[in-house]
Amino acid sequence: MMAPSDMTGKVALVTGAAAGLGQATAIRLAEVGASVAIVDIADAGLAETAKAIEALGCAVLVLPLDLSNRANCRAVVEQTVAKFGRLDALCSVAGVMLVGETADYSDHDWDLTLAVNLTAPFVLARAAIPHLLEAKGAIVNVTSCAAFQGQAYFAAYCATKSGLTNMTKALAMEFQHQPIRVNAVAPGGMMTGLAAGMAKIMHLDQSLIGKIPSARPELCEIEDVAECVAFLATDAARGYHGSCVQIDAGVTAG
Repeated sequence: MMAPSDMTGKVALVTGAAAGLGQATAIRLAEVGASVAIVDIADAGLAETAKAIEALGCAVLVLPLDLSNRANCRAVVEQTVAKFGRLDALCSVAGVMLVGETADYSDHDWDLTLAVNLTAPFVLARAAIPHLLEAKGAIVNVTSCAAFQGQAYFAAYCATKSGLTNMTKALAMEFQHQPIRVNAVAPGGMMTGLAAGMAKIMHLDQSLIGKIPSARPELCEIEDVAECVAFLATDAARGYHGSCVQIDAGVTAG
């Protein structure tokens, strides 16, 4: 896979940018010249990401908003375009992973997982598409290897990631003859803050050790996945449309 192409003069919107993959993706896009709007609920992490982007000489717009609120999803697109005058790439990286036994799983955790992992990427895309068509831009959705295999105690997470993967393909079919590209990246386990908290579920079933992606030794490097997300967001990936690139060290190979 080639490196991202030059994004000088272009604008990317990256969600989940306070830490982990979202942060690495935002910084990588700035490294190739993009102005970046960064979204997250974690103020301190956003400030850290913004500082790194500014150190690269790129403009940054900090948007500390909760994407479980649909109005906020629309607002981040509006504010990005108001600030920079355009939008070339939407990278929906933000996600929540709330694990638990299905019989005891709360309505709150189910609703929040769907809101952040599935509804937010849709509402963001709906708001961004007119601007991306004008810019001949791209959407990149971050799904998961959980989209392709069932994982105990992850029913909500698996459902949203499967839905997001197929939503990506549906959008690609809808816009296959228009100047926009829509793709997804499906990482395996990465040592992010999202995955680091999964040790708490081991008491539910010790047999899960070695089966849950984040508990396996074959962890993916965050920087490698960020490179792929950034690549798909740029013109270097002009041949990709409707693809879901799996980076999971072979977890879903068989």
